[in-house]
Amino acid sequence: MSPSQKRGRKHKRQDASSAENAGGDCKEASVTQLNEAALPQSPEPVSASETNPSPSRRNRGRGKKRRLNNQAEASNQRPSSPERRARHHHSDQKNGDCSNGMIVSTTTESIPPAPSWETVVKVVPSMDAVVKVFCVHTEPNFSLPWQRKRQYSSGSSGFIIGGRRVLTNAHSVEHHTQVKLKKRGSDTKYLATVLAIGTECDIALLTVTDDEFWEGVSPVEFGDLPALQDAVTVVGYPIGGDTISVTSGVVSRMEILSYVHGSTELLGLQIDAAINSGNSGGPAFNDKGKCVGIAFQSLKHEDAENIGYVIPTPVIVHFIQDYERHDKYTGFPVLGIEWQKMENPDLRKSMGMESHQKGVRIRRIEPTAPESQVLKPSDIILSFDGVNIANDGTVPFRHGERIGFSYLISQKYTGDSALVKVLRNKEILEFNIKLAIHKRLIPAHISGKPPSYFIVAGFVFTTVSVPYLRSEYGKEYEFDAPVKLLEKHLHAMAQSVDEQLVVVSQVLVSDINIGYEEIVNTQVVAFNGKPVKNLKGLAEMVENCDDEYMKFNLDYDQIVVLETKTAKEATLDILTTHCIPSAMSDDLKT
Repeated sequence: MSPSQKRGRKHKRQDASSAENAGGDCKEASVTQLNEAALPQSPEPVSASETNPSPSRRNRGRGKKRRLNNQAEASNQRPSSPERRARHHHSDQKNGDCSNGMIVSTTTESIPPAPSWETVVKVVPSMDAVVKVFCVHTEPNFSLPWQRKRQYSSGSSGFIIGGRRVLTNAHSVEHHTQVKLKKRGSDTKYLATVLAIGTECDIALLTVTDDEFWEGVSPVEFGDLPALQDAVTVVGYPIGGDTISVTSGVVSRMEILSYVHGSTELLGLQIDAAINSGNSGGPAFNDKGKCVGIAFQSLKHEDAENIGYVIPTPVIVHFIQDYERHDKYTGFPVLGIEWQKMENPDLRKSMGMESHQKGVRIRRIEPTAPESQVLKPSDIILSFDGVNIANDGTVPFRHGERIGFSYLISQKYTGDSALVKVLRNKEILEFNIKLAIHKRLIPAHISGKPPSYFIVAGFVFTTVSVPYLRSEYGKEYEFDAPVKLLEKHLHAMAQSVDEQLVVVSQVLVSDINIGYEEIVNTQVVAFNGKPVKNLKGLAEMVENCDDEYMKFNLDYDQIVVLETKTAKEATLDILTTHCIPSAMSDDLKT
């Protein structure tokens, strides 16, 4: 490669960087005028060398690009009117005079000065606050819960906020072993500490102890919730390159969205800007340079194009304030009920509702929820904290918009109280309910903890969670998992806060368990006639069993019978054969 080729490629990267800086918000009027006057009105940014080439740079770069520039100059010099011919004549005689960076012309028109890219960089500090996140993950092995999977690395985006902290996505640092951050334009990676992970809202909070990391960087400021059709710019480090990337679009929808990582529903923004792998955790700026959200997921479907989703500022602020209040992340509270729409007029009449009354009917109540003490099935919820609920379960949301009433609940914090007005037997009642997080029989995540397990006679017992189902049956677990487990996942409710769904994950083949080898992912209902409430309870009953036989009652009316003394002796040999360090996980030993 010749030196001239190297200079040409280096010059091209420099132009691209300049274009990124020019893509920000220009707050100074002079800079804005320079950009509007000097830069072509084109959706693609133009580099400084293409806009006002200097004599030392005109011969650099690729020939094809130079020919295009020459053609553009020739077309600009071709007179099309007497006025333009006169200007052209004067410019041929004088050819302009460059003094102090200002172009002096003989015409009466004032030609604005060429843009100074150093000046443009200063008015878009938000771009420098975007960092690249490098994470090494070590995921748990649900099939072999006594060990972990092979580690792997990932790259994502993040941005600096006030208080020497960095925001990114929770799935970007899930099961992290090591997290490092790199600033834009820097060649140094700084070790980061994870302060909090909000799995439901898919946000993580990081910090860096090295003071050098925080030098020369201004934190990102948050803006208000954008309106529909407002312009947004997503900044991050997606696949396809190593440098920072900028994509733009508009807000196309705002509603309660399903957060894939947290298996929950919160307020979300839909935009038409491209969000690719690696964009996760990057900020979305409005036209004023304020952050209005965090890119976190996109819709991949053959019938959909350019559908990305952003976590809006109300959810982000809730996460930050929750951490500041409790010095940890406590989660988003929920109203532990299942409800039914009341849009049918006959249904409303049968429930004793008057024509002016609107609300939703309670179908079921979580036994572990605090509201189970005051609310009852078939109660009609008329309002939440003074906001009336419509028959379709929506509430007013800004001018001309409506949104699901769960948005009101998500604005609360764990432990807060809310005033709920209900209609019961044609009588209006009001209850002050303390809100709490949702206890699921099959949890949506395990909060970074290793899975629990217990082994006896080669039978591996563990608990069911959504990550467990995803590990066993893949991303399409909702179609491939056993029907009994899916039914409990979708509809079953925990009767107590410590209830778990215990299953036989697999059977490690041995002489003592002949005939039981095909038992896989089957729920354990009872042990020696006593119901199994959780895995720790099962382990204690097995360890303390003095009966001659151990009898496990499984789902589908299956039973497993083992001689107690022989089973416990065989367990040690099986552990040695499979190199298993312990018969139970550490959390069951305490």
